[in-house]
Amino acid sequence: MVDLANRMSKQMDVIIAYSVRKQTPKDFEKYFDNNIKLIRVKNFTRNINPFKDIKAIFEIRKIIQKEEPDIVHMHSSKAGAIGRLILSPKKAKLFYTPHSYAFCKKDEANWKIKLYKLVERILGKKKCMTIACSKGEYEEAKKLTKNSMYINNGIDIEQIDQFVLRESERQMDIKKLKVCTVGRIGTQKNPNLFEEIAKEFPQIEFTWIGDGNLRDILQSPNIQITGWHDRKTTIKQLYQNDIFILPSLWEGLPITLLEAMYLEKICLVSDVMGNRDVIENGIDGFICHTKEEYCEVIEKIKNETCDYIKIKHKAKQKVLTEHNINKLAEEYLKIYSKGDGCY
Repeated sequence: MVDLANRMSKQMDVIIAYSVRKQTPKDFEKYFDNNIKLIRVKNFTRNINPFKDIKAIFEIRKIIQKEEPDIVHMHSSKAGAIGRLILSPKKAKLFYTPHSYAFCKKDEANWKIKLYKLVERILGKKKCMTIACSKGEYEEAKKLTKNSMYINNGIDIEQIDQFVLRESERQMDIKKLKVCTVGRIGTQKNPNLFEEIAKEFPQIEFTWIGDGNLRDILQSPNIQITGWHDRKTTIKQLYQNDIFILPSLWEGLPITLLEAMYLEKICLVSDVMGNRDVIENGIDGFICHTKEEYCEVIEKIKNETCDYIKIKHKAKQKVLTEHNINKLAEEYLKIYSKGDGCY
């Protein structure tokens, strides 16, 4: 969001209506260019809360009436639901990116998943273009609305280069491998499996870059939990590892995976939407289904029985050509400028 908004702000007025979570950096405003207007929606929450959601609707209505935007782009299922309910395509062009549909979550009751999908089908009839962030998400979007397309997520490679510019070049030591993941320690990121893998390699240092409510699951003595950090520190910590594991139960298209690929980490990921849209198994990373498969790949790396150097280089090249933020911004500008012809 930061990377995209900063690039958009050079050619149009950008306003971010946002909410705050526990892990939101205290100085997040500094991430955005000075010409971007930030407006907090105080009652906007991640989870369903009828009382606060109604208040949030009135807050958003007030913002729209005051700012009179030509384009409204809603990010996440919750924002997409509220925005499509209350906003008129006659007054602004509407766009929506789920970043992994709510009904893809594995930690929700079955009735909630059915409800989320029903809501998406109903709201999918509204004149609003769904822009999926990956090919897999696009396949889901097509089932819900004819007004759908996709643009792959991208990262700011120039900024990442600046972050690691003064870092000593990472020389991979097979005898002292370092394994990490990045994100919230919650159900989605599958800390249980991360813990199980770490237990199989007590001699290897495992690091969870982030924090979350399920941190107590990570009990293996070779696991370090860093806590939350700003993006620059997170990138530096990621850079100091050799293997990146993302055993998620669901994804949209994870930015951390793209960052790991660009930094030439050997990436081992679960076979879910988003991950498999980026990683080509055995070519630029590895797609794993069980603890045994993750462990098998790590053993191959340890024993140097796979061409991990070639795999790392191919991963970085893919990000450079297909997931560059500059390319992403150009695609969005084209779509935003198309007008009603994009529906």
